[in-house]
Amino acid sequence: MDRRDKVNYYLDLAEVVAKRGTCLRRHYGAVIVKNDEVVSTGYVGAPRGRQNCSDLGKCIRQELKIPRGERYELCRSVHAEANAIISAARRDMLGASMYLTGIEAGTGDYVANSCSCSMCKRLIINAGISTVYIRDTADEYRAIPVESWIVNDESLTGERGY
Repeated sequence: MDRRDKVNYYLDLAEVVAKRGTCLRRHYGAVIVKNDEVVSTGYVGAPRGRQNCSDLGKCIRQELKIPRGERYELCRSVHAEANAIISAARRDMLGASMYLTGIEAGTGDYVANSCSCSMCKRLIINAGISTVYIRDTADEYRAIPVESWIVNDESLTGERGY
């Protein structure tokens, strides 16, 4: 029996978490892990008490044809990374890893070239998370050292994060 490697195991968990997402465009799941223990999970959805896009049957960003990576202030959802971070204590995130899986709502495909947006990158940096693993295919992923987001500060260059 072939045993699933640990990174893909946690990315599989993030994929299951993503299924709770309520966004009409993309379902993301995030899992924070420290010392081989799941600290918290998060998925995309409206703030507690507010209606989700899936409940309303519409997405304002989609209606306005806003491209990926732009105008997140118009989105009614909290991102998976942010939801995972606000559900954990900072002491449990220091040196932890985050596992992120994104699925296109319309096709079920993995989100191509997925990455955290610039706002979530800031939260991840401040949370003290050391590495973000992002799923590209069912078995392939990228490991991104959070330090690289500090050194390569897109807010100084105007690059889009998504």
